Amino acid sequence: MVKRSSGRQLGALAGVAAAVLALVAACGSSGDDKPAGPQASASSSNDLLGPIARASGAPVQIGLISDGKSQVADNSIELTAAKATVAYLNERRSGIGGRPIKLVTCEAQADPAKAADCANQMIEDKVVAVIIGGSPVLASIWEPLHAAHVPTLVYSGVNEAMRSDRESTFTISDGNFGGIILPLQQAKSAGLKKVTYIVIDVPAALDGLKTTAPALLRKAGLDINVVAVPPGTADMTPQIQNLTSKDPGLVFILGNDSFCISALNGLRAVGYTGQVAAISSCVTDATRKAVPGSQLKGITISATVPIGQDNPATRLYNAVAKTYGSGIDTTRAIGMTAFTEVAAFQSALQGITGDITSQSVIKAFKGMPEREIPGSLGLGFRCNGKADPTAPSTCVRGGIVSTLDATGNPGAYRVVGATPIED
Repeated sequence: MVKRSSGRQLGALAGVAAAVLALVAACGSSGDDKPAGPQASASSSNDLLGPIARASGAPVQIGLISDGKSQVADNSIELTAAKATVAYLNERRSGIGGRPIKLVTCEAQADPAKAADCANQMIEDKVVAVIIGGSPVLASIWEPLHAAHVPTLVYSGVNEAMRSDRESTFTISDGNFGGIILPLQQAKSAGLKKVTYIVIDVPAALDGLKTTAPALLRKAGLDINVVAVPPGTADMTPQIQNLTSKDPGLVFILGNDSFCISALNGLRAVGYTGQVAAISSCVTDATRKAVPGSQLKGITISATVPIGQDNPATRLYNAVAKTYGSGIDTTRAIGMTAFTEVAAFQSALQGITGDITSQSVIKAFKGMPEREIPGSLGLGFRCNGKADPTAPSTCVRGGIVSTLDATGNPGAYRVVGATPIED
């Protein structure tokens, strides 16, 4: 085992921002967003869930490390949604290799020391793999597991060490899509020459904009301008007045909802009417109350899951939550993200035979054909290291996006940038 790390990596205020931005590389929802929208359709749960196909035999121990309830946020829904998903997979999808999944859980509580303790607990319990939820202390969870050669499945928010790992880390989102590729494509399609980022001034948010974004944007013939604003800035008018006095191109907002409220209100105050895009954690009920719908209409957002709309993905998730869970709030994106992670893990191991160990799990992940990510509306994943050669742990190309309507709610989601992953 690896000795646990100590001390907080971020101060209290920055820690809150980092919790929201733990998924910022994938530019998805923080999990606190509760967008309005229709729930499951009238299709029966049995039709959605499929026939009974129960797993049997000795259970396969899989770890799940979630922040759970912490001072930063209450993400306990990750645990309840994951348990419901396991019950569904064990009854309807024959578990893993025909054997039932036994979920071993631990709450990191957004604390680096507790995160490392959770990782060490998983090693002691001899789980064959660990699924990690969204967390600002992701590195503290991952490092002991990686040192012990325990495979990890991560949704997003990975650092450079995780991105570049070829051994045992698998990431089921495109780390460049939401914050870089999406605004790049939006700017190009609109005939613009620049992307201007209004970004919360914390390392978790700025890292990719300093290291990865400039080269990708320059290659596409676009300039980049990064306007970093300290957390808690209530009036951004001075910063925004400065950036809009020139040609900002596409404005992309990267932060939590309170940050985005200030940014959007600042854009309105200076009379900006150009194109705006954002990560989906920008737009919550709080945003919809504080910013006029006319200001939100037309904003393109990237999302981790297609929450807030009636579609095949949300229908299945809602059926799983209703049938196998209790009191799961299916409007919370982070719950559906947990469903997606657990179901994708099981999907990657379809056809696995023999003794199920960490080594056989890694082999199965690397040898799997491209499969659909459950809950993604058709986005594929393949973990052979070729989805992004610069980030071999990445298993996905592209993402899902939506455009906000006049009430600030997402319209129909669409898959963007998903090209097949070659052999």
